[in-house]
Amino acid sequence: MEWRGRRESNNIEDRRGTGGGGGFSGGGMRIPIRAGGGGGIGLIIILAVLWIGFGINPLSVIGMDDGTTTTSTQTASRQGPGVSGTSDETDNFVAVVLGDTEDVWNARFSQMGQTYREPTLVLFDRQVASACGNATSASGPFYCPNDQKLYIDLAFFRQLQGQLNSPGDFAQAYVIAHEVGHHVQNLLGTLQRTTELRQQSSETDANAISVRVELQADCYAGIWAHDTQQAGLVQDGDVEEALNAASQIGDDTLQERSQGTVVPDSFTHGTSAQRVEWFRRGLTSGDMKQCDTFQGRL
Repeated sequence: MEWRGRRESNNIEDRRGTGGGGGFSGGGMRIPIRAGGGGGIGLIIILAVLWIGFGINPLSVIGMDDGTTTTSTQTASRQGPGVSGTSDETDNFVAVVLGDTEDVWNARFSQMGQTYREPTLVLFDRQVASACGNATSASGPFYCPNDQKLYIDLAFFRQLQGQLNSPGDFAQAYVIAHEVGHHVQNLLGTLQRTTELRQQSSETDANAISVRVELQADCYAGIWAHDTQQAGLVQDGDVEEALNAASQIGDDTLQERSQGTVVPDSFTHGTSAQRVEWFRRGLTSGDMKQCDTFQGRL
């Protein structure tokens, strides 16, 4: 991917070295999401979480909360062009990718007659407090709709390459674009509607709804890749890196790798084939209407 020397997003919050703020509970992450007004329905959805090294299915639904949890966040964060105070080029890379998503979605929302509210990407190490609760690095990248922020420990990229067999900078960019896809869903009201549906559903049906949410985020990541490709910024092999990453984090592949068996009713993000298909659909069509995962069979 052509990224060096290009515009870096200003919407970076660097909390590394601050202790992350708040405490954390081992083995999981609780994300209270307040849906709608009035009674404030609480529902836990982990939108894009990869559990690395714990031997359990990643990107899974964790539990329930009443939506009243509050957390304290340390304020010793750094903001500015790119990621200030660091020389790590990975920092600059994620700032460029986030900038690309801003360019793509600002233009897309403008075409729809809407204003795109740019999310903030929070860099952390070990643990972090968000408006959705506390998390550890083991939770992987995630998006919190309560504060409209993306969270990532950049050590995850080493795990992506090593433990998940997904090398390449475009594989890393796909991860960021997927989380931004959840932000797009949040702005369009999709997350609120699906949260309410999940609240009214059985566990199996709630998981099935979660799969559709995640596959749409993959399709939106494909939309980003389409527009980036049209801008001439995609190099040979980039698309293959993203498709491979999508395949490696399918529920069936991850379950087979971690526990030797596959339990379809527990899927929350879709099979490898589905994740590849929906990313590719956004990539090849460049049409957001083609990303409607909520109609018909997947």
